[in-house]
Amino acid sequence: MSSSALSPAARLRGLKPAWLSDPKVWRTEILAGLVVALALIPEAISFSLIAGVDPAVGLFSAFTMAVTIAVVGGRRAMISAATGAVALVIAPLNREHGLGYLVAAVILAGVFQIVLGALGVARLMRFVPRPVMVGFVNALAVLVFLAQVPEAHDVPWAVYPLIAGGLALLVFFPKVTTAVPAPLVAIAVLTALTVGAGIAVPTVGDKGELPSSLPVPGLPDVPFTLDTLTTVAPYALAMALVGLMESLMTAKLVDDITDTPSSKTRESVGQGVANIVTGLFGGMGGCAMIGQTMINVRVSGARTRLSTFLAGVFLMVLCVAFGPVVSDIPMAALVAVMVMVCFATFDWHSVAPKTLRRLPAGETAVMVVTVVCVVATHNLAVGVVVGTLTAMALFARRVAHAAEVTAVTDPDGTRVVYTVTGELFFASANDLAGRFAYATDPDRVVVDLSGAHVWDASSVAALDMVEAKYAQRGKTVEIIGLNRPSARIHDRLSGELTGSH
Repeated sequence: MSSSALSPAARLRGLKPAWLSDPKVWRTEILAGLVVALALIPEAISFSLIAGVDPAVGLFSAFTMAVTIAVVGGRRAMISAATGAVALVIAPLNREHGLGYLVAAVILAGVFQIVLGALGVARLMRFVPRPVMVGFVNALAVLVFLAQVPEAHDVPWAVYPLIAGGLALLVFFPKVTTAVPAPLVAIAVLTALTVGAGIAVPTVGDKGELPSSLPVPGLPDVPFTLDTLTTVAPYALAMALVGLMESLMTAKLVDDITDTPSSKTRESVGQGVANIVTGLFGGMGGCAMIGQTMINVRVSGARTRLSTFLAGVFLMVLCVAFGPVVSDIPMAALVAVMVMVCFATFDWHSVAPKTLRRLPAGETAVMVVTVVCVVATHNLAVGVVVGTLTAMALFARRVAHAAEVTAVTDPDGTRVVYTVTGELFFASANDLAGRFAYATDPDRVVVDLSGAHVWDASSVAALDMVEAKYAQRGKTVEIIGLNRPSARIHDRLSGELTGSH
């Protein structure tokens, strides 16, 4: 039967993902969403405090970001919500101008992200080297761990056995069954224990008051003037760039973990849409959260958009309908979950002595630089940029001397042929002119570039200099063997770079 003969219901069934009819997948996704929602609550409240806004603002942002990105994002099962990186960027704006300007910046950042996504900024991810990616992951694990340290400092003694008990449950419960996520079991058991036994320890409720109603959409309370635009634009652009970088790096990490591809362009645009929606609901914006994403993907085994969508829905339901219960969850339980996430996220193979012995020193240095920069600045984007620039500098240094020049003089001494092999670009071409014997060479000089490739204007300028030095001595130079791309750039630029035509 042809597809045109199928009924609308049959065609609709054919479009549905296979997992929609798998009860096991539904159970995994629902429980994963619940675990992530519980882990989001204290994080969102903490990031609200960093940004200097009411805790409800951070929680609303987590809700709207997660629900929106579940629909429009390009990476399934990735969690987006209010994040510390974004909070650090926009905190000064809120401090100096107030919440209205912060919300306006969030909306404008979303617009920037849509534009950057449409322009193909996601393609820049191919220039992020693997050592930077490994450093990004390891730095994130360190940052998440350091974020848990204050929760174990200057606290009642009962917190420590609770954390140890939570870690024990997270390690050993999966050996009994994986039907229910271990983090959910740990949170439920420790909450029941502390409430039932009346153990006084820090709880989620101590972080801030949970919202009692849903957010209401509206425009930011700012004057719509050029002055407002110039005030919020720098913060909006910084937020857009930081959010995109963190989201695209996290998406690439999830791609590797799940062995499935994702649309980075759609993710970039989706982040922009999610931030616009979040801003219209008065939120502080955000981006992908690697810690919660690891809980969702690596710890809970989620693989679809359903877990992301439900994480946002459960978050609001828990806050609005079950606020008193959620407020009683001991922070020790969430600390245990996050410590386990750190352990699972860190790439232990990258620091194994066997790996370090085999890996080139430059690659190890790039990973270390990335980790140090991220941990020092608490900004993943800074670490990625510095790490990538370091990798590029080391690469340029390594290949700067890759161009080899050999000379063969004809038996009759009337001609010398210089054979150049390798890549000619700004780094390797700088010392090219010094590889020729201008004074002692015969009158005819041939430069054979059949084993080389000319990449840039610096290389053409170096070849022009060689010709000029020989011309000063009344000698002629013939350049041969240029491949088509090299000939094209050489013909276009030769003689045009010195200003003396």
